[in-house]
Amino acid sequence: MGERANIAAEVRDRLIAEPEVILEDRDLMRALIGANERAMGANIVDLRGIAMERLEARLDRLEDTHRSVIAAAYENLAGTNQIHRAILRILDPINFEEFVRDLGGEVAQILRVDSVRLVLETRQAEREPALDRLGDVLCVAEPGFVDNYLAGGRPTASRPVVLRPALPELATIYGKSGDWIRSEAALRLDLGPGRLPGMLALGAEDPHQFRANQGTDLLAFLAGVFERAMRRWLG
Repeated sequence: MGERANIAAEVRDRLIAEPEVILEDRDLMRALIGANERAMGANIVDLRGIAMERLEARLDRLEDTHRSVIAAAYENLAGTNQIHRAILRILDPINFEEFVRDLGGEVAQILRVDSVRLVLETRQAEREPALDRLGDVLCVAEPGFVDNYLAGGRPTASRPVVLRPALPELATIYGKSGDWIRSEAALRLDLGPGRLPGMLALGAEDPHQFRANQGTDLLAFLAGVFERAMRRWLG
């Protein structure tokens, strides 16, 4: 019979009664494996220890993946709820003036953006005086501006939803706010047959709020609802 380790009797009795206390403690198991390897000497390779280290590494990766999946699912759910709340607010107003003003107020707060601009293309050379009552949310631009803006000035086809860092052209639609807008989401609006396109631009001070590698499904859905609401006001 081997010699008994010099540990307190009550500790030894508890470990014998509840061995899972050690098995479930990763640090204790690692210490025991290390002590076993030292006892065997440098000329002996413990394949079980190597296998356990690999399993631990795989477990760590699985735990990281699990946390990432949970975080992504939560973020997607939160984003969906956010878009739904914004859409309900967009559908609430009973007149166009309130509809536009809400974009820079409650809608912007719900979407957690710092600036909202609604860009409408027009062939009229002069700005209508009635537009001044709508504040700085509504911008008018010449034909072709929306597609050029979405393409970033490059000779490429524009996408319906563009997420990107701030561009020098931002001052064109954001006015004085363009000095501190660092990222934006630009949504192309189809306002119906025979009408020039529009654009809904969401500007953020956070340079990482809108990035090109983010999904655009929710924003595309927001744009689809918004353009249909706009068609109602345009008649």
